Amino acid sequence: MSTPHDSMPPAPITSLQRIVERDQVWPKMAEKYGVQNPVPPWKTSLDGLCDALDHASCSTDVPTFKERRDEEDALSSTLYSSLPYPENQLVSLAHSLLVRGVIDEAELEQRLTTIRNRLQS
Repeated sequence: MSTPHDSMPPAPITSLQRIVERDQVWPKMAEKYGVQNPVPPWKTSLDGLCDALDHASCSTDVPTFKERRDEEDALSSTLYSSLPYPENQLVSLAHSLLVRGVIDEAELEQRLTTIRNRLQS
């Protein structure tokens, strides 16, 4: 990540650490609910978001393609190494966007709560 302290490992983000600790990865959730599709239903949205970010030129806060991939690789091999792909990609992207201020942690928590409530209703 492009920070003044590039040699320092990335700092954990509380909301994302809780996601990792829940260990609700797609293979386990698919098995639990009897879903046969090996690809999570949110993967298409993640791919679309990454494509949009890769082509965005509207903000200096949005990482370039190379920055995003480098950050994803670094985070996936450190903080999010316990998550399988594509969960590590999703959480790494969220981490990058949080660090850059594109989204804040309160907004992320609110969105997660909304999604969780919708799934549990």
